[in-house]
Formats: sequence, C-alpha cells, structure tokens
Amino acid sequence: MGTWLLPEDLADILPAEARRIEELRRTLLDLYRSYGYELVMPPLVEYLDSLLSGAGSDLDLRTFKLVDQMSGRTLGVRADMTPQVTRIDAHLLNRAGVTRLCYYGSVLHTRAAGFTATREPLQIGAELYGYAGVEADIEIIQLALASANAAGLFDARIDLGHAGVVRALLADDPAAASQADAVCALLRVKDGPGLALMLDGFRPDTARALKTLLTLYGDVSVLARARSELPQLPGVVAALDTLDTLARGLPRDQVSVDLADARDYHYHTGAVFALYVDGWPDMVVRGGRYDDVGKAFGRARPATGFSLDLRVLAGLLPPARTAPAVLAPWGSQPDLVRAIADLRAAGHIVVQNLPDNEADQQEYAFDRELVQGERGWQVIVRR
Repeated sequence: MGTWLLPEDLADILPAEARRIEELRRTLLDLYRSYGYELVMPPLVEYLDSLLSGAGSDLDLRTFKLVDQMSGRTLGVRADMTPQVTRIDAHLLNRAGVTRLCYYGSVLHTRAAGFTATREPLQIGAELYGYAGVEADIEIIQLALASANAAGLFDARIDLGHAGVVRALLADDPAAASQADAVCALLRVKDGPGLALMLDGFRPDTARALKTLLTLYGDVSVLARARSELPQLPGVVAALDTLDTLARGLPRDQVSVDLADARDYHYHTGAVFALYVDGWPDMVVRGGRYDDVGKAFGRARPATGFSLDLRVLAGLLPPARTAPAVLAPWGSQPDLVRAIADLRAAGHIVVQNLPDNEADQQEYAFDRELVQGERGWQVIVRR
C-alpha cells in the first residue's frame, strides 16, 4: 500500500473543487448573516457525553471515540455539529429570547452515510432557538431554500413531514410503542411487507393507520387525505395543522409531503423537511424541529434548523471556470514590486513566473501579462 493512499471514503479536495467549496461557504455565511444569524465555531473534539447529549443511537455509532491523554475521559470527534451549537445556546449564551446561530466545519463519520457519501462531510447550517411557533419553521425552511438558490439550484423540491404523526400513533398503542424503533425503520424505507409482518399484536386501528402512512406521500393534497384516513388523535391533528400552515408559507409548486418520514425518530419532535434536486439521489439539505435536545444541557429550548454538506452542494454545480490572471516576471525592482502590488490591491490575480520556470496553474487562465514598456510596467493582452 502506497503512503499516499487515503482511508476508504476519504478524499483530498483539489484546487478547482476547493475554490468552489470556499466560494459557497462565503456565499452561504453571508446569506445567513443577512437573516441575522450569528456565526459560532465549536471545537472538533469534545467529551463524548456532551457530544452525544440528546442524540440518538445512530449518531453514537457514527462517532469516532478516543481517550483524552490529559483527563483520561473519553472524547468524541464530532459527527454532527448541531448538538454542539445547541450546547452553546443553552449553556454559554444563555439568552432569554430568540437566538439565531449558524456554523460550518468538518465532521467525521465512522462509516459513510450512503453510497455517494464521504466520511468527512463539510457541514454548514443554521439553527433558530427560543421560538416554538410555526413561524420559526417557515423561516428555517425558507432559508434552506434560499441556500439552494444562492448556490444556483433553483429547482429544489421541499419534502415535508412531521415526527408528531408517527409519535401520536405509536404512543396510543402500548404494543406498537414497544416496537417503535423497528416500526420507524420500516416506515423510513417504505417496507410494506416488512411492516405487515410486525403488526401482529397491534390494535387493528393502529395497524391500519401505520399501513396507511406508507401511501400518504405526494403533493399537498396528501394532507386532506390524511385528515380523512388517519385517526383523529390530538397529536395527529396538531401535526397536520402545522404542515398545512407550512405548505401555505412555501412555494406550493415546490412542496411535497411524506407522512411516513420517520428518520431520526428519537431526535426530531415536530416538522421535518428535506430538499432534493434533480441529478442527486439523496437529500441535499435536511432539517427539522428538535425541541428536546437542549434539555441535556440543563435548559430545554424550542429549536429548529437545517444542515447540508458543502461537498455535495459543490458537486451539483457546473465545473468551476478558470479565473483570469496576470502573468508577471520575477524580479525585485521597486517599480515592478509596486506595479504588482497595485494590481493585486485592485483585485487582480497576479502570478510571478519564477526564474527558469513556466507557470502551470489549473485554476488560472493567463489572459494578460505584465511587461515593461517605454512608460514603465504595463498590462497587455496575451496572444
């Protein structure tokens, strides 16, 4: 094995992709700032009990663990930044009102989340704390959609769900509640035959409702069907009311509904959503409400937010174009140094050709050249 090989599902980011990712990072952070979101930067490694507070077992399995040589305690390399940002809101900022926070950074997974995934996503996202109303969910989904638009993806589809539907159905039947994890796993992958095998022992109305959930996906008309076909439990009715309000606050032609979406059942507490675009088989943006997570840090706060992987987003865009640049000769003459500094201060890319070396740059197209003429150093168009 060569010393240059990397572990499975890890990869270097080369110049063109790195520039595209960095441009996206700046664009999105500027977008979030324009909405009033404040940037925070949590550490890459934390004590494991803090890092996994309020998170589900799936996050535990994805987290690399190591021993802190200073304290002897177990550390974790973050697999998701959302719990860290929640800790900052609950324990460090400790504000009484609404707090809007955004973040970015690498996270590390023990295993790739899917066939197209890397084990080192570059996560960026936004979280809104301290407001339980549906208006917060609308703002977060609108911001997620604006993120896709800012990247140049204008055909994103918004898929809505609500953790309260499945929670209410399972909580109403003790037999079903005891099998909640298995039921949610089957609903998530739309495994009708597998679900049917589990329904023995459930109340008939619960079994019927769970099978119905597998058919309740499509455009917003699904919500009307759900009101007529699902039990009128308070939790179900409240969830459908919330989804109705969300759908009205979003571009109707971009909204779909999936009431069997039971991902992160133990984590999400309300509306969930995902953004999909043509040409990519998995969700590009994922988010939702998770009101209970802050409780682990001693301060339960309403919370909703989203995150995405900058690598995935960059990969959906056309190849980055080379940037125009000025080729300059090597030298330390004061007038040459001043001419180069003036060009760079004006926003131009200037690359000096080292002695006896031909510039070879993937990122730049040398369409101009700095040459010395009768009037001093001048930029001319290269032929």
